[in-house]
Amino acid sequence: MSKKGIMALALAAACTLGTKAQNIDYYTPGEGEGIAYFLPKTAVEINVIATRIKYTPGDFCQYANRYLRVNDVTSEPSTSWEIKRIEVSTAGVPDSTKAYIIKLNDKSVMSDIEITDNGIIKAINTSAPKSAKQNYILEKSQQPEDGRKYMTEEILSAGSTAKMAELTAKEIYNIRESKNLILRGQADTMPKDGESLKLIMDNLEKQEKALTQMFTGIYSKEDKIFTALIIPDSDVTEATALRFSKKLGILPSDDLAGEPMYVKIDNSNPMQLYETDSDDDKKKKKAPKGIIYNIPGKGSVTITFGGKTIFEDSNMMFSQFGSTELLVKDLFNKKVNTRVIFDTATGGIQKIDKD
Repeated sequence: MSKKGIMALALAAACTLGTKAQNIDYYTPGEGEGIAYFLPKTAVEINVIATRIKYTPGDFCQYANRYLRVNDVTSEPSTSWEIKRIEVSTAGVPDSTKAYIIKLNDKSVMSDIEITDNGIIKAINTSAPKSAKQNYILEKSQQPEDGRKYMTEEILSAGSTAKMAELTAKEIYNIRESKNLILRGQADTMPKDGESLKLIMDNLEKQEKALTQMFTGIYSKEDKIFTALIIPDSDVTEATALRFSKKLGILPSDDLAGEPMYVKIDNSNPMQLYETDSDDDKKKKKAPKGIIYNIPGKGSVTITFGGKTIFEDSNMMFSQFGSTELLVKDLFNKKVNTRVIFDTATGGIQKIDKD
């Protein structure tokens, strides 16, 4: 059965009041009719916010030291990157070895089965709370102020770039002198109130910055977010999540142009391993007598970069490090109204109540 077919059946069951579901079996794509669901494998989701810094030289960059005494100004454009923030969490991906189908009949009161877009079970007979997806605030590149709009007629009519640079530098010093006079209260015409003072000073600051950038150049910053998913094995995983280069930014894990970011995931209870069934095992085993769910186990996650530990958590929960259990079908009959919410990252039960 295709993903669209699975979703269509799930939506039909969720939207039709009075629909009943009971018989549960192992699911094989293309076989059987009903509501198919997966238990998740737990992945470590790494979100890296990197800032791209783009430098554009100013028209008068070669005169920055002569007229403004600003050193280390280059005439070559460049782009560089820096890591601004790293966020680590867990996320669920469908486990193809833990796929089940709930067949429809009229003997059960499991009338509402809620699953995620990728088929992981979320809730039975209730609605799972909406997940609080991290909303990252990314810095975006701003359009720089054009310094030429603040050039006087004398500057614009100068016969050479060198002369334009000289006159622009004088204009910058005049603006600075005006700011100092106003702040000292010595200007010929002083602002009448605080609001007027702020307006005038802000305008002078804008003019000075725009003209100064004609010498020093413009640095524009823009944030980009990059995500890596690491799915650990049942015992331990040590992997390169991604790579970082100051010149190229975030790179795939196999691109040797960048410095590696390592992820190490350890099973805190190695004696208890996640159970998996092959297709042959499923055919031999009897259909489960209820809803299958995960009992996750604890794991530790360590991320290192540049020889330093940048993230460490010894209490993260993983489906792979736990086991599976049965939520017996007797909880879902006409005498008991049972409601269950599952953790879509681990497949464990988040909440269960009945009346």
